[in-house]
Amino acid sequence: MTDQQQQDIYPSMTITSDQHEQKIAPIKLGERLKQIRRTLGLTLEEASQKTGLARSTLSKIENEQISPTFQAMQKLTSGLQIDIPQLFAAPKQVSTTGRRDITRNELGKPHPTSTYEHELLATQLTNKKMMPFKSLIRARSFDAYADWIRHDGEEFLLVLSGEITFFSEYYEPVNLSEGDSVYYDANMGHMLISVSEEDASILWVTAS
Repeated sequence: MTDQQQQDIYPSMTITSDQHEQKIAPIKLGERLKQIRRTLGLTLEEASQKTGLARSTLSKIENEQISPTFQAMQKLTSGLQIDIPQLFAAPKQVSTTGRRDITRNELGKPHPTSTYEHELLATQLTNKKMMPFKSLIRARSFDAYADWIRHDGEEFLLVLSGEITFFSEYYEPVNLSEGDSVYYDANMGHMLISVSEEDASILWVTAS
């Protein structure tokens, strides 16, 4: 395989995962109970009626002023129709980075190869979990490739215009037209060619 053909594999991308140590915080039973009650759309008074526990008792439990007895937990799980393990499941923590990157039409970063003409999108963001890019498919025959393309991660492909033939290592070739899409394991050998009169245009999203 020549150096030029090696460049056909895909634009370089950096996909990282959060490798910081996750410290396990103690479970706050009252906070968890409040979250469950609110998720069920219940007021303290309604929860009191369903569980048979006094409204003041429920309030004290939710505010960590008292710990529920085993009997109280049985009333809670029975009245709210939940399992005891749900009371001890830590609530999911949502972390928002607020990152955003807009790429105007045809203003992505060009990355031409011998078989594709890529336009990289969202190039201002680093350490992305996904790599989106648009491509014109210049290749017109299977022989345009020296070998299967394969790389880590999974990939989504949407045909924007034209028609392609999608070749993959374990499946028969399939033709995809405008609006058609395919999601696949990128470790599986794959490649595509344009079969329409004009070079097909596609959107690719690669992720680990």
